[in-house]
Amino acid sequence: MLRRLTLAFAISAALPGLAVAQEPLKSDLLSVYQQAVENNADLAAARARYQAVLERIPQARAGLLPQLSAGASYTDTDSEVDTVLRGRQSVGASALVYQATLSQPLFRADRWFQLQAAQASGEQAGLEFSASQQDLIFRSAEAYFAVLRAQDSLAAVKAEEAALKRQLDQANERFEVGLSDRTDVLQAQAGYDSARAGRLLVERQVRDAFENLEALTARPYSRLDGIRHSLPVLAPVPNEASQWVETAARQNLNLQASHYAVIAAEENVRQRRAGHAPTLDAVAQYQTGDNDGLGFSNATDVPGLSLPRYAGDASRSSIGLQLNIPLFSGGLTTAQGREAQQLLAQAEQQREGLRRQVVQNTRNLFRAVNTDVEQVQARRQAIISSQSALEATEIGYQVGTRNIVDVLDAQRLLYATVRDYNNARYDYILDNLRLKQVAGTLSPADLQALSAYLQPDYTPDRDFLPPDLAPKRQGPAQL
Repeated sequence: MLRRLTLAFAISAALPGLAVAQEPLKSDLLSVYQQAVENNADLAAARARYQAVLERIPQARAGLLPQLSAGASYTDTDSEVDTVLRGRQSVGASALVYQATLSQPLFRADRWFQLQAAQASGEQAGLEFSASQQDLIFRSAEAYFAVLRAQDSLAAVKAEEAALKRQLDQANERFEVGLSDRTDVLQAQAGYDSARAGRLLVERQVRDAFENLEALTARPYSRLDGIRHSLPVLAPVPNEASQWVETAARQNLNLQASHYAVIAAEENVRQRRAGHAPTLDAVAQYQTGDNDGLGFSNATDVPGLSLPRYAGDASRSSIGLQLNIPLFSGGLTTAQGREAQQLLAQAEQQREGLRRQVVQNTRNLFRAVNTDVEQVQARRQAIISSQSALEATEIGYQVGTRNIVDVLDAQRLLYATVRDYNNARYDYILDNLRLKQVAGTLSPADLQALSAYLQPDYTPDRDFLPPDLAPKRQGPAQL
């Protein structure tokens, strides 16, 4: 049996304490995922498609099961007969016949292969639906952390804007007492204006991220729990690309679905070719009604006029075998066989292309996660270095060995480094989830593990930096 990632099982197994209704609306990752499961339109469409494909199986099986039909016929016949004694006479007759027919296919190769193809298509649809469920797990996390990424970026931009505003005020003060020229003021003003424009852009990005989350879950959010800086940033386990590739080749849901697509195409080829095979059915029929309607002779020789020989109803039953041997259909069966063969070739090539893509993506994501681990550590160290460089540059500016351009550049570098650090953290989280998704192991339990590092009272303006790198001086949005 194939492992199926059904939402009912996955949620009940991984999230036993999660209630069906969340009132008031919570702002943690698991609650966002829960709302996506309940309200996402793409998942609902995938579920409907899966249920529709499953109905092909009983439809195909019906062609191998007994077929029972019933019917009735009524005929009213008026005839004119020339007689010797009486001349032209009108003779009327009516017949009412009821019948029931039972047929049982005994040999229908095409219908058997059609059933096999339908069952393979059902397996394919089930795996594709599981892949859609798995994709929703990642999309929920992606939309969630996109909001946090944008909020942290906004906090850094606000801090940069506040620092540049202080630098502008300082430049004005130095200009007023004659310690600097007008150029320093204009350059500080340009830096501040640029930071302000950047803040407006990032504020829009935050709103866009919330809108994207609402489109995914059909629920409005105004805030989310943030991720703690204590989240472990570790290399993937196992730390061998070959093992991840092997797992992906075995468990990737889309790759498994493509395998069943090939099986369904093979069965379709057999079905089309079976159009040349003979068919054999057992047929039983029962008829009852007027005797003349059943074809019994109903007249006797009377001089000048035909009179009925039998009166009343009659019945007739029969049972037998019906053999049909297709000889020529204008080339239809042969053409359908060639079409099915080409569709099989298409399915095989698509499976091979997908296999190569899965292998490539697995290796790329494995390298990406390992790079992200190093990036987070390097970006953290870069913040420390940038802070020290800014302090040294500011001192140099005060004593006259550095100009204001150097200070502005050092400040921009510091805040760019802060944004790079936070981006590296979120890249690490999402690349980890992508790696598990391509390997076919992603589940709601992975979101639950991340939720252990969420901070309900997270405030971006205060928490966008690790606590040990946070500013010691007072004031919001300051480094």
